[in-house]
Amino acid sequence: MNTQPTVFAQIMAFLPMHDFRKCVRRYRGNYKIKNFFCLDQFLCLAFAQLTYRESLRDIEACLLSMKNRLYHMGIRGRVSRCNLAHANETRDWRIYADFAQGLIAEARRLYRDEDIGLMLKETAYAFDSTTIDLCLSLFPWAKFRQHKGAIKLHALLDLRGSIPSFIHMTDGKTHDVRILDVLPIEAASFYILDRGYLDFARLYSLHQHGAFFVIRAKSNLRSQRIVS
Repeated sequence: MNTQPTVFAQIMAFLPMHDFRKCVRRYRGNYKIKNFFCLDQFLCLAFAQLTYRESLRDIEACLLSMKNRLYHMGIRGRVSRCNLAHANETRDWRIYADFAQGLIAEARRLYRDEDIGLMLKETAYAFDSTTIDLCLSLFPWAKFRQHKGAIKLHALLDLRGSIPSFIHMTDGKTHDVRILDVLPIEAASFYILDRGYLDFARLYSLHQHGAFFVIRAKSNLRSQRIVS
């Protein structure tokens, strides 16, 4: 008989669960919940992410196929599509957002001395967006085109460890350059941008915050180098 913890349980053991419980208490995530607590929801979603599940039905089928091991994975509540759907719809998203920020801060601390192949002591960031297609009949609020739904995910990656330090979601029609208005700027850091972010007023704002930027030029850009 195998008495060792599952691989999933060993991975989850690295997470600061006391911080997660603080986030749950902060937003009263388990208030009036008798079954399928926030920790059960988090573990199911973490399992889905690690094993590339594609739907609630896929998560349910995969977890229930090893039902006798769920307790040892830390999942105490009843796993079902209804429980997962209800939890995803009603639980306060700030629980997981705050916990993610704590994990990001810890990851950046662990990777702060990693060599990224550049002679830089300062932090280097890469900023870009990706469009995520959605079914318009299931997500009528995500209007993108006449017969197509989509949202945009804007991510700022710390190149030491490729760790996302800022994530912002908008509708699919939002122009990338507008997100520079809400982007947190860290003095003395370098921001690597695509040509879609070429806006002189917004880039000057980065300069005023003491940051540096590297950006691709558009074909119609008229400029003159003054000094290098």
